Amino acid sequence: MVRNSISANCFRTVVIVVSSIAVVFGAGTATSLAAPSSGGSSPVATAAAAATLTKIAYPNPRRAQLSVYSPAMRKVVRVDVLVPANRTKPHPTLYLLDGIDAGVYTGYRESGWTDQTDVAAFMADKDVNVVLPIGGTAAYYTDWQRDDPILGRNKWETFLADELPPLIDKTFAGNGTNVIGGLSMGATGAMALAVRHPDLYTGVMALSGALDLRSLAAKQAVQGTVLTRGGNPNSMWGQVDDPDWAAHDPAAHVSALRGKTIYVAVGNGTPDLRLGLAGLASPVGGFLESASLASTRDFQVAARRAGVDVTYNFRTGLHSWGYWKQDLHRAWPTLATALRLPR
Repeated sequence: MVRNSISANCFRTVVIVVSSIAVVFGAGTATSLAAPSSGGSSPVATAAAAATLTKIAYPNPRRAQLSVYSPAMRKVVRVDVLVPANRTKPHPTLYLLDGIDAGVYTGYRESGWTDQTDVAAFMADKDVNVVLPIGGTAAYYTDWQRDDPILGRNKWETFLADELPPLIDKTFAGNGTNVIGGLSMGATGAMALAVRHPDLYTGVMALSGALDLRSLAAKQAVQGTVLTRGGNPNSMWGQVDDPDWAAHDPAAHVSALRGKTIYVAVGNGTPDLRLGLAGLASPVGGFLESASLASTRDFQVAARRAGVDVTYNFRTGLHSWGYWKQDLHRAWPTLATALRLPR
């Protein structure tokens, strides 16, 4: 009970912080959190139409830039793929999802992963396709109930789980073994996709994410992050009492991950001075990471009760790329196991 109280208080602090930021950025006020929801739960999923590869370019031999038309999103989505040196045989695939800005800082030219980390160099000697979707600002990589005036049409779950994998496997000789990972918003999205599509993924990596959405405070914190980027959070999963929230909550469905290989990392909200400038973060970096820590602790309890084995790294750190770069390196032995590759 003490731990749950601490978690709730931490999330309430983050709600206040991100809601204040939303006002500064002109994203609206907290009153929009209570806007009427007309969508209810998400419609029953139907078979997705095939995605179409409209363009492919190779800026270098190890990196492909794809333009993929998504029938679900009714637009072309940019996707980068880091390819292995040996392309004469089938390979597993690692999908890496971005944070809340998801391409904003690069003008949607590349993923934050390639812009902010050494993922390309780190994966250069590894026998795996690394898929990096570009875009999805504040969308949580999910299918929204309604199109949003600011954030547009978001059907990322359909795109990532149904439309994109067959195209990747066909174009880059994928062998059907898939692992998904992400940071911050992308960690929440990756874990939600993993519990909702357990037959698609053999493993999942989640760095500094909101992994337990059962409390009102956690839901409001997620809504607050959507507000900071100008979106109406009720367009995503509806109001906080909508069944779609429970349907996408990783902790509520963690039993679906039994037998999967899972890596979770999160900081304690204080900087690691050994990283120097790379260990710094935005003014809210400590609050955000503390909230992620509280959510991860709650997820840990749910996973233990469900008999789900998880490799955790509770470390010093803030909510920033310097730590996630480090996390990727530390996660590799676990990811390699999930990808069925040598560690």
